[in-house]
Amino acid sequence: MNREMQRKANLMLLLFCLPALTVYIIFKLFPAISGFYYSLTNWNGLNPTFDFVGFANYQKMASDSDFWRSLGFTAKYVAAFVVMANVMALILAVAIESRRHLRGALRTIFYMPNMISMVIGGYMWMFIFTKVVYYLADNWHWTFLDHSWTGDPNYSFWSILIVSCWGAVGYLMIIYIAGLQGVPSDLKEASKLDGCNSFQTFWYVVRPLIRPAATICVFWTLNSGFQVFDVIYTLTGGGPGTATQSVAINIYEEAFKGNTRFGYSTAKSMVLFLIVLLVTLVQLSIMQKQEEDL
Repeated sequence: MNREMQRKANLMLLLFCLPALTVYIIFKLFPAISGFYYSLTNWNGLNPTFDFVGFANYQKMASDSDFWRSLGFTAKYVAAFVVMANVMALILAVAIESRRHLRGALRTIFYMPNMISMVIGGYMWMFIFTKVVYYLADNWHWTFLDHSWTGDPNYSFWSILIVSCWGAVGYLMIIYIAGLQGVPSDLKEASKLDGCNSFQTFWYVVRPLIRPAATICVFWTLNSGFQVFDVIYTLTGGGPGTATQSVAINIYEEAFKGNTRFGYSTAKSMVLFLIVLLVTLVQLSIMQKQEEDL
């Protein structure tokens, strides 16, 4: 009887999971498998017929200077984005948690950019960089703003980074706040009784206990950084030239513009997937080991 009840319970669980599993297979698993197959062909995305070329697309990638340049830019962007976004979010989380009366309002204000599509946010910031900034430089004599923030390669990288952090910090801040609220107040009070100042309390007591939150935030920023597209597309389009072209933009240009080499662009997507997977596994293994050592 118990076995029969267990079998019915398992069947019921399977039926509840079936809709989500079906959606996952259709929209996630099948495209991933078919994407690897198309990366081994010369399909242009339009013709119904194409040839199987094996690993020729991957061999061609070795001499593609634009791809490697975009990969270098993406790596630089990811490194800066992960550090800046997480540091800013953690500082905001600590500052907001110390303001009891304004806590709710400040959370709402800093989280609001995350509620806006980054495509819309990118066009908003495009207006700021091309209109508002020049107005302040000309009329208020803020000469330090008198630069081409989206057209000069020396400043376009920082404009992209500013907008990316603006959109991500609020989301990361909420995760860090949840981690901070999980720290027992007794431990913080005990550290103060032992003579620790606020920084020492945070560094030696609070910081180790919020590592699970940090793991989530670093994981999210790494994945988002490697796949950045919308911010760059709306601000610079990958320009000037290819100075701010990320791997995602390079794949888009290869697939939907020019020669529409869909098979070749899919091969690039597979390489990007492997890079993100490898970096993520290394990051998770390192940070989880640090959590276990606590």
